[in-house]
Amino acid sequence: MSAGLGSPGRLPASFTTPGTSSFTDFLTQVAPELLPGRRTLPAGMNADLAPHATTIVAISTDEGVVMAGDRRATMGNLIASRDIEKVHPADPYSLIGIAGTAGVGIELMRLFQVELQHYEKIEGAMLSLDGKANRLATMIRQNLGAAMQGLAVIPLFAGFDLDAKTPGKVGRIFSFDIAGGLYEEHGGYDAIGSGSLFAKSSLKKRYKRGLGITEAAQLAVEALFDAADDDTATGGPDVIRKIFPVVMTATAEGTQRLTDEETAAMAENVIAARALQPGA
Repeated sequence: MSAGLGSPGRLPASFTTPGTSSFTDFLTQVAPELLPGRRTLPAGMNADLAPHATTIVAISTDEGVVMAGDRRATMGNLIASRDIEKVHPADPYSLIGIAGTAGVGIELMRLFQVELQHYEKIEGAMLSLDGKANRLATMIRQNLGAAMQGLAVIPLFAGFDLDAKTPGKVGRIFSFDIAGGLYEEHGGYDAIGSGSLFAKSSLKKRYKRGLGITEAAQLAVEALFDAADDDTATGGPDVIRKIFPVVMTATAEGTQRLTDEETAAMAENVIAARALQPGA
């Protein structure tokens, strides 16, 4: 780390001088080489050198949001991982899911978690949901150089809005592009990753206003099943290995991950329904 230690047992002044509430801005000043987008990459496209993660769906409800992700990572035509976890809590009231280069995405997600924790410790208050989304957009923008060489990461961000003034509008979903463009989804659902076209087609037919959290979670698992049915990079429920989607919620009670038993039951409901009507 370029900041290094000063005299024995003492941190450099940059670590103790009051400054920005942004952890990524702090790293930019004292150790820019630690930021994912600041690393030197070899020339050419590098997309095939690292596993890629797909597909994430998010659904808003009157109680908050549900986010779910399949468990497969691919490297070309190979399955690189069968049980990768792509959906995580960003902080106590928001969720982040990643699609794209898996290693860079996981690092970006962890840096975003630290970013939100750092802000809260420095300012003594949480960022607003819009503020969190804007911070994430800035971090994605800093990865643009790597993205142009094939190491792109596209997150999906959603959360419970503590500042919402309208009942039923507490669950909000934000999507991004590789240049850091930020877009709020007002249709009630969204999806990213290679299977997103099929997942959104499934949600388009089944989504309705007024869904409860449990209904939305079931719908998210079904959308991932539909995506896996048509997209080879999206993994469906693996009943042999007992690997099922990661499903998380963000409500007034905070973020929560559904248990493997709960997601297994939802996946089995979908499988049983499709067994009766395979072409559905």
